[in-house]
Parts: sequence; C-alpha cells; structure tokens
Amino acid sequence: MILCHTIAELRAAIAERRRNEGGKVAFVPTMGNLHSGHIQLIHEAHKEGSTVVCSIFVNPMQFGPNEDLDSYPRTLDADSQQLSEAGCHILFAPNANEIYPNGLDSQTQVNVPELGEELCGAARPGHFTGVTTVVSKLFNIVQPDVALFGQKDFQQLAIIRKMAQDLCMPLEIKGVPTVRAESGLALSSRNGYLTQEELTQASALYQTLVKIRQSIEAGESDFDKLCQQAKTELSTHGFTPDYLSVRRQSDLKIADANDCQLVILAAAHLGKARLIDNIAFALNQK
Repeated sequence: MILCHTIAELRAAIAERRRNEGGKVAFVPTMGNLHSGHIQLIHEAHKEGSTVVCSIFVNPMQFGPNEDLDSYPRTLDADSQQLSEAGCHILFAPNANEIYPNGLDSQTQVNVPELGEELCGAARPGHFTGVTTVVSKLFNIVQPDVALFGQKDFQQLAIIRKMAQDLCMPLEIKGVPTVRAESGLALSSRNGYLTQEELTQASALYQTLVKIRQSIEAGESDFDKLCQQAKTELSTHGFTPDYLSVRRQSDLKIADANDCQLVILAAAHLGKARLIDNIAFALNQK
C-alpha cells in the first residue's frame, strides 16, 4: 500500500495505477480510527474498482465549537495496518494545511440546503457544510469513479448523493449496509467513548428502532406518538435523545401514513458519546 500525505503524491500514485492497472478507481473517505465497518467498505470497494483509495482526514470544518475535534482518536499506524491487510492500494492521509492551505475562514464552502438543515443538521449547525465541502474537495483530488459510504450515516449519504447529482459530479455514490455488533449496536468510531456498562446499554438504541418498525409494520400510523414513546424509553436506558423521527427515504421529509419507503432515524447522547442509527424499510403497498 502506498501512503501519500500530499495532493501531488496522491495524484501521481493514482495516475500510475490508472496507467498500469486500468479499470475504475473506488474511493472510501474516512476520519480514521477504523473499525470493521470501515474495512467492509474497503472490501466492497474491491468489487467496484481495480484501484482502491482510502483517505483518513479528521476534518475540522465539520466539528462545532464544543465538539470533540481535539480528542477525536488519531490512530494512523493501526489504521494503515488494517487497510494494508484489507488490500487497500493507496492511503491518503493529509494534514489540515494540505486540505485548507488558506485556512477555514476563507475556504469556499459547499452547502446542500434543506436536506442538510434538519435532524443532525439542526442539532449540529454547520456540520454538513463541513462534510460536503471536504467531500467535494476529496472527490476533486481523487477523481474516483465510485465512492462508498456507510448507510449508518443515512442523512450524510443522502446529502452527498444530492451534492454529486446537483453539481454534475461524474461518479457513482454507493451506500453500504451498516455493520453491527452482536448486540445490534451500529459500529462507530465514537463507540470508543463508551464505558463497558454504556456499551451494554447502547444496544437499546437499535432495539428501540426495531420496535418502532415492528409497530409500523403492524399498522400503527401515528408516527409522532411512536417516536415520543420511544424517546421516553430511551431516557429510561440512560440516553439523552437528540432526535427520533420517521422520514421518507427519498427526501427525508416527515413521513405520513401514505408513505411506503420509510427510514427511522435517531441520535442520542450516552455518556460522552453521541450515537446515531437508522433503519430503512419498505411497507407493502395496499
């Protein structure tokens, strides 16, 4: 595996792979502190292209003033080992000066309106502008044919798809199913903030979403009532709910009884961690 720290190094490495190997370039952007969910993205990338590129960059633009930018785990050596064993061809690990040479204040920003302003966007103002700006830059740097993202970040995936479509970016955005622990807890780099006791408690988030889905599939159509009950239940498990909502998959607008393609999205604080999860499903049309 080739490790690149600069844009020039990365572009040279990708150009050489394109000359020698041909085929498509598949790209997996990450913030590092990798777990098996990230490695699953690498495995899926091998199915999509003959060159697999991964980036590790803790993006300061997507962190709010009181969030965990400084404490976010940086584990490049361990990450590099995992990626090499998974067959990643090129790892791009730039520093902030390489990505934002003129600083954040003067950086051109990419904003996806409406879709990026609800749910996590409402809870974390400016977060998705930071995400779409850095992902846009990474797409321009790598110029992949396909980019892969985990479906655990359902809203983020929807926003990136819309950005790519609206800006006529010549690549495919592929979502990969969420990888979960045996308890059902979605794997996340921020799970490392949880104590052993909290790790046991954390599975209640997914279990709560499953119960909502089962109620809807059984015919319950008062989605707001279901979500309010679920928030109360999460609180009894030690969570501080941020949001819990049933939305349409297509545009993340609030769903009603006439919608069939649904996604239940939730975010909640547990100890030092802010956890997100979702379940997407389809109802049988009557």
